[in-house]
Amino acid sequence: MKTTVDLPDDLFVAAKQRAAELREPLRTLIERSLRAELGRGTGRRQATPRTIRWVTVAGGLPPGVDVSSRAAMHDWLRTQR
Repeated sequence: MKTTVDLPDDLFVAAKQRAAELREPLRTLIERSLRAELGRGTGRRQATPRTIRWVTVAGGLPPGVDVSSRAAMHDWLRTQR
């Protein structure tokens, strides 16, 4: 998979230099580094899973809102000001 990542210039240059020293593509260095980082613990206590409490409220669409038409929704919003 391809992706774009923003890195500080100094980190990018250091990574390119290290990859050249190891005579490997930057992609390989980054992949190996990520696998190593993700494979080891963070040194912090493992977080316990938390239960999400969903909060729901009674509601629905206000009377007169036509969700099938963007223009109608905008018109309705303008009348509510």
